This record gives sequence, C-alpha cells and structure tokens, in this order.
Amino acid sequence: MAKKNQNTTKYLAQNRKARFNYAIEETFEAGIALTGTEIKSVRAGQITIGEGFITIHDGNARLTNVNIASYAQGNQFNVDPLRTRQLLLHKREISALSKAANEAGVTIVPLKVYLKHGFAKVLIGIGRGKKKYDKREDIKRRDQERDMRRRLKH
Repeated sequence: MAKKNQNTTKYLAQNRKARFNYAIEETFEAGIALTGTEIKSVRAGQITIGEGFITIHDGNARLTNVNIASYAQGNQFNVDPLRTRQLLLHKREISALSKAANEAGVTIVPLKVYLKHGFAKVLIGIGRGKKKYDKREDIKRRDQERDMRRRLKH
C-alpha cells in the first residue's frame, strides 16, 4: 500500500501581523522545549504567538510572551501559560540570531507554529521594522492583486 503524502503542513498558529510589520530577511526552524501538558495544548491548537518575540540570553534562544493555554485535564501538572520557553537550535544558528539581534531596528519574531514528525516546531524570522509608507505600499499592492484576480475570474 502506498504511503500518503505527508507534505501538507497544518499550522497550529500563525503570526499574520509579523510580515505586515516587519520585512522578514531570514527564517529558521526551531524546536520548542515543552512540558507534557503544554504539548497537549499545542496539539489542540491552544497557542497564540501574536505578541511573541525571541531573545538570546547566555547562548540560549528563548521564546517570550507566547501564550499556551493550560491543559484542561492537566490539574497540578500545568505550568504558567506565559512562561519563557527554550528554543532548540544549533550553536551556529544561535550565533547568527545573536549577531542579527544586536543590529538596530531588528527583531526576531515567531512566524508559525506547526507539528513535524510529532514535535512542535516554530518558524522564526529575523525582521527589520517597516516604515508607515512601506505598509501602505503593501496594502496598495494587495488591493491591486485582488482586483486583478476578480477581473480575470469574470
């Protein structure tokens, strides 16, 4: 029997505002160190990354201000929903992130959270803040593309 195509990835959380507010220059895939009840909540889709960001401290990348809701059946094993979580990256990736974070106007933000082979992964991006006029150009371009699709449809 043939195997099913596993290439379709279901995102558990997306940070849609990140690509609007930042020009993403480079992306990295990182694992997240979670407890047992946290991974169950993540698999249920109980995670929000809209306000999250990544910090580099003592040679470790940490995911800050990401809310993973408490697991309903977790009782005393639940942890603080907003705790700082460690990201699992290679040393060279952490040094690249650290070097980028030291530049002015650069932020490291989580873009997407998904499951890969049963493990929770986060796609993080190095983003440079956009100016207001850049955001207006993006809105204008998106509206023009939408109008073109409508005209081609009819």
